Amino acid sequence: MTIANLPILFGEPEGPDGEARAREELLPPGRSELGIDEALQLAVRMHREGRLDGARMLYLRVLEVVPEHPDAMAMLGVVEHQLGHNDEAVRLLREAAERVPGFMGFHLNLGNVLASCNRLEEALQSYEKALELAPHEPDLHNNFGAVLQALKRWDDARAAFDRALALDAGHVRAWNNLGLLHEALGDTPASIRAYLKALDLSPGHGISAIMLGRAFFKLGQREKAIEVFRQWMLQFPDDPTAKHMLAAASGEGVPERAADDYIEQHFDSFAASFEQVLNERLDYRAPLLCAQMLGQCAGEPARALEVLDIGCGTGLCGPLIAPWARRLVGVDLSAGMLMRARSKGVYDELVKAELTAFLRSTPDVWDAAVCADTLCYFGDLHDAMAAAATSLRAGAVLVFTVEALADDGAGEPKIQHHGRYAHGSAHIEHAIVAAGLTMEHARREVLRQEGGEPVHGWLLAVRRPR
Repeated sequence: MTIANLPILFGEPEGPDGEARAREELLPPGRSELGIDEALQLAVRMHREGRLDGARMLYLRVLEVVPEHPDAMAMLGVVEHQLGHNDEAVRLLREAAERVPGFMGFHLNLGNVLASCNRLEEALQSYEKALELAPHEPDLHNNFGAVLQALKRWDDARAAFDRALALDAGHVRAWNNLGLLHEALGDTPASIRAYLKALDLSPGHGISAIMLGRAFFKLGQREKAIEVFRQWMLQFPDDPTAKHMLAAASGEGVPERAADDYIEQHFDSFAASFEQVLNERLDYRAPLLCAQMLGQCAGEPARALEVLDIGCGTGLCGPLIAPWARRLVGVDLSAGMLMRARSKGVYDELVKAELTAFLRSTPDVWDAAVCADTLCYFGDLHDAMAAAATSLRAGAVLVFTVEALADDGAGEPKIQHHGRYAHGSAHIEHAIVAAGLTMEHARREVLRQEGGEPVHGWLLAVRRPR
């Protein structure tokens, strides 16, 4: 009997993402088994559709029948990573690569998982093995360069991007990464040329448009930045990110807070951008600052609290605040971000929802909440503070950051050219007091570096009175 004909037997139904769903989708009436190839076909389909539990079940069934099956092993490793079981993911992918050392894809997937876990030196080793097998693959050189750039090995990163572009002059992500590299090295004119090339190749490449606009602002060329977003809007009039960025740059039609469709699209795009995630991790301090402030307010970690991560994004706060949590829940509007947060393996629950609506739907639930780099997408903070006050238990603490107005004036919150809002201390204090919360700590901090410049903000801790 050949491997392709070995049966995968189906038992009792186990829920909508388990065997019952697989039976309905692929088994003809009267059949109770699948061949290996059929099972893998269905597993990959479910995997691509984001139905991870069902895909995982089928990959495991294949491995029960054929324990050494490298494709099932490797794909199970990817699913385990997406489900937050990173050590198991790396083990499976390493074993698959050892079983079939001449297959580039296994080394590539292992490198991608290691990179997303911030195990960058190990990721480089996997990419190097993949490049030995497929030296003419531009995507590989691009990913290799992104990790080198995250490690600040600038010359090596530049060489990797140049190689990707020599192989494929139309590689949009490599052009964008080259722009990021020039920006990091302080050569803004060179970064503009790279972003322009990326946009020539793909006019709808939003990340390049955003970075190009920011670069023009950095040079004091506001009208050129506005024109970038105006042209984007003209070509894609229904694009919520183009609309938001044009409003931010021009100051016309500015919303009171970033629209939900903008947040979803922008951060889904961000989550899907492997290189951007790596680059944005550099010098990003807000999660660590929030975790340190939580410790200052909540004492030594004892895994005793109901903790909410508001606007959890890719889950950068999760591992830092998990030691305080008996139960840790993350909420975010971006499905792409939640998928990455799930891979951290620390959240008990992840919820896709608009944050103020979610906070109102969970009254008197949380002992502590953290909100890092999320309220900068709100102008007026009164509604968000009121919702948070409703959600917190008596005596509970909320730690959050907002970006700071340059002059800390008493005026209203102001949208900035990059699309986020800045706030002054007077507005922040008024929103906190109006919500019935008390200020416990407030200090100015550098939250991140952006385009080589510090982003100044407020780190605050407020408490609902007992």
